[in-house]
Amino acid sequence: MTVVIILAVLFAALFIVIPLIERSKLRISAEDSAKISRWILPLVAILLVVQLLRHVF
Repeated sequence: MTVVIILAVLFAALFIVIPLIERSKLRISAEDSAKISRWILPLVAILLVVQLLRHVF
């Protein structure tokens, strides 16, 4: 039952957040998105290593 409540809250949040994001005038330039995307894979790799260390120790 708890899972159903969590899923309902998540879907409700999506139905509220997505229209708000679409209405906002925030636009990310190609330069900014390139800067952000350059950091994603190293951060994911660090996250995987940390999770592996937490699991082992």
